[in-house]
Amino acid sequence: MKVEQLMTKQIASCTPDWSLNEAARLMWENDCGCIPVTSGDEMNRVLGMVTDRDICMTAYFCGASLRELHVQEAMSKDPICCLPSTTHEEAEAMMRDAQVRRIPVVDDAGGLLGILSLADLVQAQRKSGRQVTKSQISDLLAAICERTRPVEEGETI
Repeated sequence: MKVEQLMTKQIASCTPDWSLNEAARLMWENDCGCIPVTSGDEMNRVLGMVTDRDICMTAYFCGASLRELHVQEAMSKDPICCLPSTTHEEAEAMMRDAQVRRIPVVDDAGGLLGILSLADLVQAQRKSGRQVTKSQISDLLAAICERTRPVEEGETI
């Protein structure tokens, strides 16, 4: 199955110059924890991603309010993206390798078309009639969430 059949097409996005307060409001209004950051021009190129956790950690480490901080200070840059023609197996492998739960779907010029989430992949498996075991879902989520660095003594996770 191709990503274009699975992706969410109506998605919220922001630009790097938005305040973190505006981005958080957009996430609240759209009931999502992550939004693509785009160029905001007619190309609407994906520049990065910002999550609710990115917003919280940036505010915490900067010691400033969300109104004072901008998306460009919190966003991840150079996000892993896929094309609408990408297969769901390829997208799943990309998520595992990059350890992300969502991937922007872009056109050949990098323009935002939609977003593919881990939940979309799980739903696609179920809709296809293939038996999806809890173990398979657990394995995928564990691979995505695996820590990339060791926990240091005294560190809280």
